Amino acid sequence: MVVLKPEPRSVRTLLARYAGARIALMERADPAWQRELEDVTYTLCVVTGTQSITDAIAAADEILAAAERPEARPDARPAAPSAEDPVLAA
Repeated sequence: MVVLKPEPRSVRTLLARYAGARIALMERADPAWQRELEDVTYTLCVVTGTQSITDAIAAADEILAAAERPEARPDARPAAPSAEDPVLAA
């Protein structure tokens, strides 16, 4: 089975939509914002492979954290050896 990894940029956009809908609903009950919240909640769960928004947000946070790790970035280069490196000191 092939597991697809969501693009971090898309995950970030979904989290922003989720937060925006939650904030808008706290300010004023509006059916359009309720539909937006339901839609983005469903999409976050599908994208992260979870069944609850709590789990989806945790999974999204992990996806974003993993994307920030140097080894996860395609443009990352290995760190230059330092003068304190035992191999260079020999």
